[in-house]
Amino acid sequence: MRPTVVLTCSVLFYYLEIVHSRGVHGKQEWPIPYRRFDYRPAADSYCEAMFPFCPTGDRDGRIPYMNNWDIISLFRMQAPVWEFKYGSLLGKMHIMHDAIGFSSAETGRNYTMEWYELFQLGNCTFPHLRRETNNPFWCNQGAACFFEGIDDVHWSENGTLEKVGEISGGQFNEMALWVQGDNQTGIYYETWTVRSDPGPNATVWFDSYDCSQFVHRTYRYLTQQGAKLSSRSQTNYTKIYLYSGEPTYLGDDDSIFRVPSAKTLADDIRKFYHPFRPHQSYMDFVLSLAEAYQKVVEEKSFYLYYNFEYWHLPMKSPYVQITYEEVPLP
Repeated sequence: MRPTVVLTCSVLFYYLEIVHSRGVHGKQEWPIPYRRFDYRPAADSYCEAMFPFCPTGDRDGRIPYMNNWDIISLFRMQAPVWEFKYGSLLGKMHIMHDAIGFSSAETGRNYTMEWYELFQLGNCTFPHLRRETNNPFWCNQGAACFFEGIDDVHWSENGTLEKVGEISGGQFNEMALWVQGDNQTGIYYETWTVRSDPGPNATVWFDSYDCSQFVHRTYRYLTQQGAKLSSRSQTNYTKIYLYSGEPTYLGDDDSIFRVPSAKTLADDIRKFYHPFRPHQSYMDFVLSLAEAYQKVVEEKSFYLYYNFEYWHLPMKSPYVQITYEEVPLP
């Protein structure tokens, strides 16, 4: 009897994308496609948020229904990350958070929609090293949050609050269904965009998956449904880049951390992440910065976790860069 292999749709599509990315002659094509899943798993109880995720949104992610004839105004919204704690400080470094606002002409109610980390940015960028597990432990889920109200001061004081278009209530309802599907299948946050160099013809090895990418996906979906979007100002967004030569695939948790022959690689990955561990004292943090500099700049090495798999990046100058670059509305 032949064995039966069952592949769910999202897993099948992911592996088809991987096969396609290998190219016609087996050569790796870039960027590596972001993996999607059939459903969003429950977050591990070990993962703890410093601030609760989406505290005023619907617990089940439901979005209110609009009458088809309603006119919904769309707002482009941007503010410095963690403005509630640091004010405009991170905005001066162009580290911005993005969201979309909605306003119903029929009811006068306003809404905010954003996509961000369940357990803050640090946990999505670097793992925890737990004594009881060999593999690094990641708390890297991200998700959409929809709630009533727009905090005008928060978005406009140090950022952007600009009307960029209108859609019908029917288009809004279609978008709501799309958002829920997107949210259930795109489950993890990815901070880094990895490129070969800063030039215009650079190869992108890996794309980020963050708040601005969610905004871009939503804008593209709305324009496909007939929305017309325009802005009076330049539409810039934050990008955090790593620069490296061609990455090398290493494997996943099972093939690296549960195989005795891969112990040297497993130990090296854990040592690499050690300087980036959370909850360090001030002195430990200073020492960790020096250690991270040695790993990334002097040894030109970085281990990237993407699609729940590890890749080695042979780092090159300028190594890391934060940019604030234009992405035109679709």
